[in-house]
Amino acid sequence: MATETVAKPRTSLRVGVQKFGTFLSGMIMPNIGAFIAWGLITALFIEKGWIPVAELGGFGTDAEGAKNVGIVGPMVTYLLPILIAYTGGRMVYDVRGGVVGAIATMGVIAGTDAPMFIGAMIMGPLGGWTMKQIDRLWEGKIRPGFEMLVNNFSAGIWGAALALAGFYGLSWIVQRFTEGAGAVVGFLVNNGLLPLTSIFIEPAKVLFLNNAINHGVLTPLGIQQSLEQGKSILFLLEANPGPGFGILLAYMFFGRGAAKASAPGAAVIHFLGGIHEIYFPYVLMKPILILAAIGGGMTGIATLAITNSGLVAPAAPGSIIAVLAQTSRDSYIGVILAVVLATTVSFLIASLILRTSKNRGEEDLSEATARMEAMKGKKSSVSSTLVGDRAERSDVAVLTRPVQNIVFACDAGMGSSAMGASVLRNKIKAAGFPDVKVTNSAIANLNDTYDVVVTHQDLTERAQPRTSSAVHYSVDNFMNSPKYDEIVELVKTSNTEGPAAAHPTGAAEATAAPSHGAHAAEPTAAVGGKGVLLRESVVLNGKARDRDTAIDEAGQLLLDRGAVDVSYVHAMHEREESVSTYMGSFLAIPHGTNDAKEHIKHSAVSIVRYPEGIDWGGKQVKFVVGVAGLNNEHLHILSSIAKIFTNKAQVAQLEEATTVEEVLELFGKVNA
Repeated sequence: MATETVAKPRTSLRVGVQKFGTFLSGMIMPNIGAFIAWGLITALFIEKGWIPVAELGGFGTDAEGAKNVGIVGPMVTYLLPILIAYTGGRMVYDVRGGVVGAIATMGVIAGTDAPMFIGAMIMGPLGGWTMKQIDRLWEGKIRPGFEMLVNNFSAGIWGAALALAGFYGLSWIVQRFTEGAGAVVGFLVNNGLLPLTSIFIEPAKVLFLNNAINHGVLTPLGIQQSLEQGKSILFLLEANPGPGFGILLAYMFFGRGAAKASAPGAAVIHFLGGIHEIYFPYVLMKPILILAAIGGGMTGIATLAITNSGLVAPAAPGSIIAVLAQTSRDSYIGVILAVVLATTVSFLIASLILRTSKNRGEEDLSEATARMEAMKGKKSSVSSTLVGDRAERSDVAVLTRPVQNIVFACDAGMGSSAMGASVLRNKIKAAGFPDVKVTNSAIANLNDTYDVVVTHQDLTERAQPRTSSAVHYSVDNFMNSPKYDEIVELVKTSNTEGPAAAHPTGAAEATAAPSHGAHAAEPTAAVGGKGVLLRESVVLNGKARDRDTAIDEAGQLLLDRGAVDVSYVHAMHEREESVSTYMGSFLAIPHGTNDAKEHIKHSAVSIVRYPEGIDWGGKQVKFVVGVAGLNNEHLHILSSIAKIFTNKAQVAQLEEATTVEEVLELFGKVNA
């Protein structure tokens, strides 16, 4: 297991909303198959369906005059809410939380005639969380032999109590909320104002808030509307592929450079695969293109409203195939027109913007994203307290094992992550490593068992705390990011030449070890007179007594070498304020931010030992390694450091060393 990276907690409002949206979508997305099944059954067998069957669709009466129940109603009334509730409870407190959450939701379902999707999204997690708190009250206090009795009865009693509370209280509240939200939607539709929602929906999508909107609000309200009217316009407010498709078509005709070259493939994946995230970087590269997305979205919604068209169930993912599969029988013309016209308007606006722009896509996407964030105020001194300084963030992870498990993570776990995993998997197989596992996952489902984690640069700060021992790669393009080739090189190096090096990672610094590996240089090259680690850069008894002065001490050794200027030492402090460089095993590796590389004159490493240890953000550190690297030259010695500090015996040798030569000899032996 690699040593840990301690990340400073973030206070980003955007990230907070993303997390909430991810949690909501985490209850919906695993059950999308059930929603699709219900949608297909509804489209086929209801009274207005393609193949009306009274016994299945739940209309008319049987031979004895009793009203047909069918399976459409019970599925939406019981199956779907209970699945959502169980999933939400399980997310909070495993199976036990899921069971209690499902029990609690039955009370809400029975307390009203309306489908209780919102009630399920409340009671499921609430049941899991409260059960978890109750179990903590007698954790470790149950006498042996009575555990099963206490656990079963406590879950049953508390689940029953929550069901009663839901029946008599929450069901009424949720029903009033649902009716109020429905009235708002009705008001917007009746007054022709629904297209204005694109002003909020389209920018929110590009900022990865689409799941909070789609699955947290639109899907529950849409299902209620679909049950009453047989279809809902709400399912297509966010899922319409037209606005993004139009922007990609504009890049195909009027873009330049990498954007123009990659746009055709992106358009196919977006329109047919339903992975809307793939067009986000193209908008982030030129934020004014959000006007094209808004124009296209408003046109599509207006078309649906005029033609009274809609879907019978959610279209997930937002592929044209899924959209047509869930289209109501009487809405095909309206839905197709909505997609076509949304694409046309978006294309025309985006084309005008690109043709009149000096830059049509040849710039660096990460730089464009940074400018977009600056335009939105996210880089100002005031807003930095809310979102942090992502551009200068560069977590450090030490990978000391062969890469065997790679995960591509996105917000919902079924869009960009699936495409990214496919690209990576093919590249790694082509490189001759078919046994390396490449999967995709929602960020909410990540755990610290992966070797490498790949995310979009806007989502990295959410994935890192969950996978602190992994190497993180941040990408700004899901199709052909150069980081994919770096990951392949990392796989080659780690699986053929031993453990990988310590990698500064983040939005701009994620780099793999060069293909020649950490062992290419002879020991003398890594620790000798002309290497990155010199005798005069090793101090056995540091004078600092706290973190900041220790950084100064390690930085001064780099200054004395002439490897950096004083601005680099300042950047070492700035980077530490962003994310701790504590690695575990009494080791910290302070280094400058990515922007500070211009202040490095040549690669160098300094080592300062503190026999009594110093406090490093609540962790004890005895070894501080200052790092300044150009062209990956420092990765040789960092590879040695990684191997030493994951070996307790070698760490003990460092602690007991009495001369600098012993330290240099130890690193020399490791490199040999």
